[in-house]
Amino acid sequence: MKKILFIFSTYLILISCGNDQETSTENDSNNIISEKAIVVGYLPTWRFNLNNSIEYCKITHLNLAFANPDADGNLIIPDVSNIVNEAKKDNPNIKISICLGGGVLTTVQADNWSNLLSSSENRTKIITKITDYVLNNNLDGADVDLEWQNVTDGYSEFVIGLNDELDKHSKIITAALPAKTRYNKLNDKALNSFDFINIMAYDFTGSWNPALPGQHSSLNHAEESIDFWIDTVGVSHNKLTLGVPFYGYDFQSSTKANSFTFSSMVSMSSSYADRDNVGNKYYNGRPTIKSKVKLASSKVSGSMIWELGQDSFSQYSLLKAIHEEYSKLGIETTNLCKN
Repeated sequence: MKKILFIFSTYLILISCGNDQETSTENDSNNIISEKAIVVGYLPTWRFNLNNSIEYCKITHLNLAFANPDADGNLIIPDVSNIVNEAKKDNPNIKISICLGGGVLTTVQADNWSNLLSSSENRTKIITKITDYVLNNNLDGADVDLEWQNVTDGYSEFVIGLNDELDKHSKIITAALPAKTRYNKLNDKALNSFDFINIMAYDFTGSWNPALPGQHSSLNHAEESIDFWIDTVGVSHNKLTLGVPFYGYDFQSSTKANSFTFSSMVSMSSSYADRDNVGNKYYNGRPTIKSKVKLASSKVSGSMIWELGQDSFSQYSLLKAIHEEYSKLGIETTNLCKN
């Protein structure tokens, strides 16, 4: 069996995300309960051109997003071979998964998923296609990111069946799940099939709710999200990662809000790297990201990033901040890049 539980981390007092002051790490070493953590990074297809800029030595898992099936179950995604080769050259131990679905699907994509999940025969078809894709592309597993209305009848049976098939080849299955919602169609057996779950602890407000300006991913949001999955749902801490955003929302008016990247803030002023908002632009700066690393270290198995291409590829990098914070806490991630 491939199932390897990821048990990690540390505890300390945390500050509010709205506060730009970094929490002291003095005596952190006294609170560490595990010396290892995982760091999951998503890389969407529209960022594949940044392949040579990504420091794969600083992540343990890479999820390539997104693959969606045609009506016959064939996965549609640009060629991933260059990404896989570069990532495994920089980090031979990295685990690379194909990410299925996505937060926004076209009508055709949504219909294809619904049809393929709706019957045993069709589920077998799509499960076979996914497994073949993983094997043919030298990948390590699949990440399921079907969300909200696209979690349709047959979802749990699909997850269970995909896990059974991937397990035959010692491949992993993970999922990206909402901050504080368990889908009704996600039963216990399917939930327990995931090797670990990436908590999407962000988007508490955003472009769909421009009349509610403010932080979409505060430290309090992160704490609440972890507590929901551990205390309310009952998932073990060693099967959870805390998702952090490398983006924010610009609330321009009561009817308009747009997303932006952390990189765009740093390009305006390097001082913005250590803030959580500039005017009506709300995001996570380095101090808050570091505080979330400490929180993750104390409660879950690691950190997850949406998404790597939004980072500032400079000394102000959020990925660099995550990597250095784990090192500062005495926690091993990749054992590369000086950790």
